[in-house]
Amino acid sequence: MIKKMILVALTLSFCATSCSSDDDNTPSTATLSLNLEGLEALGSNYVYEGWIIVDGAPVSTGTFSSIDFPQSFNVDAAQLEAATTFVLSIEPAGETGAEALAPADTKVLSGDFSGGTANVSTGIVGDFSMAAGAFFLRTPTDETGMNNGNDHNGVWFGTPGAPPTPNFDLPTLSPGWAYEGWVVGENGPITTGTFQVFNTADNFDGFSETLQPGPPVPGEDFFINAPSGEVFPLDIRGRTVVISVEPVPDDSPLPFAMKPLVGTAGQETAPATHDFGKNLASLPTGIVSR
Repeated sequence: MIKKMILVALTLSFCATSCSSDDDNTPSTATLSLNLEGLEALGSNYVYEGWIIVDGAPVSTGTFSSIDFPQSFNVDAAQLEAATTFVLSIEPAGETGAEALAPADTKVLSGDFSGGTANVSTGIVGDFSMAAGAFFLRTPTDETGMNNGNDHNGVWFGTPGAPPTPNFDLPTLSPGWAYEGWVVGENGPITTGTFQVFNTADNFDGFSETLQPGPPVPGEDFFINAPSGEVFPLDIRGRTVVISVEPVPDDSPLPFAMKPLVGTAGQETAPATHDFGKNLASLPTGIVSR
């Protein structure tokens, strides 16, 4: 009986020591709260992912697709306490391997922690505080000589001339981002193409005619291949014209949340120009708390 009691006591002692050791080795977690504004839903192939920067290295705080906030995530408490910066990126859904260990170039928001919070903004993409520019109505791609008198069917970004010249006051974007032009049609926004520099044609001419090349600035004529719900030629007069900032790559057919320039086309065609207005209220922002 005494031997059995000793054996039971030793067993309980071992269990207590083992369980205590396991508890001591279990990392404690803390809550990271995101309260963000201005984000828009991504295409089905992409997700948002949060990161904290700890000793100069990124640590994922989790992915999400919902843009309803606040949202909370459980993060290693010691790492969260040591974090200096929060970064939000756009990542391929289901990403694995080495690429999943660090944020992609498409970093949307960032901010440094001060105490328990970080105020995050799109400064990591570019400084849009001085955003400005103008556009003109002209249709060069359907002409073979004389002006056809239908310049209200095209929009180009810059100052008209021979050749037209760029007039954007916009930052050079960080890697992973591009500008895109839009005209709001009867059934929603219609792209004019994406671009990263202002003194050459953009990457799209699918709506323009083919009789002449377009000018060396971004823009589009709207004559052929009308999207569903639209009728071409499209009269640009009175329509909203937008410059957005888009992630690269991008699988959404709609403009992304960042739209630093928005304008309304007037009635006059080139050589008249129409000014964009600065639209900083569209830029995502928020507070991250630990």
